Amino acid sequence: MKKLIEGALAFQRDVFPKHRRLYSDLATGQAPRWLFITCSDSRVVPNLMVQTDPGELFICRNAGNIVPAHGEHSGGVAATIEYAVQVLKVKHIIICGHSDCGAMRAVLHPEKVADLPAVAQWVAFADRARAVVLETSQGATEDQMVEALIEENVLAQLDNLRTLPSVAAKLRAGALQIHGWVYDIRSGQFRVWSFEDGRWEQLEEFVALHGDDGTSA
Repeated sequence: MKKLIEGALAFQRDVFPKHRRLYSDLATGQAPRWLFITCSDSRVVPNLMVQTDPGELFICRNAGNIVPAHGEHSGGVAATIEYAVQVLKVKHIIICGHSDCGAMRAVLHPEKVADLPAVAQWVAFADRARAVVLETSQGATEDQMVEALIEENVLAQLDNLRTLPSVAAKLRAGALQIHGWVYDIRSGQFRVWSFEDGRWEQLEEFVALHGDDGTSA
């Protein structure tokens, strides 16, 4: 705990005073522009990755950046999304997977989490992505299959996201856009799913082709 306590004290002493006005404004409410759904992995730090200030990014984190489809047990995920869309009125939802995802390794090899019943039940929400990868990646190495699964899982969760009533309504009204990203920990690079082109594109390529406002599902 020593490191955390020292960090908290340093924040109070050195960081907070520099942003006192921002925190004063945030003390009475929030108005984030984006909902960022990503993995609980400690190496994934959304505000750092996309360089946002406190109050700008509403974040939902869980093992494997999973969004159970409407009607399935979803814990707080559906509630977080509904609140972001209906109350906070975010305009964009990003589902962001990442490289070397332990949850996706568990999806690929469910037998390895057989003694972790809660984990096994949760990662089963990504079984659709697993089925696609097993069918289309025959002959691939373990690492290649995990990489394919990370991408395929983001696409599967985007489809699940569309089944949530609040999201479906906002998408139909043109009041919401959804996006799929994958973050590479080693390089710091992002891949973005292009709904228009039907493929993954490096972020720089995506911006060059589509602009920096993204494309809607």
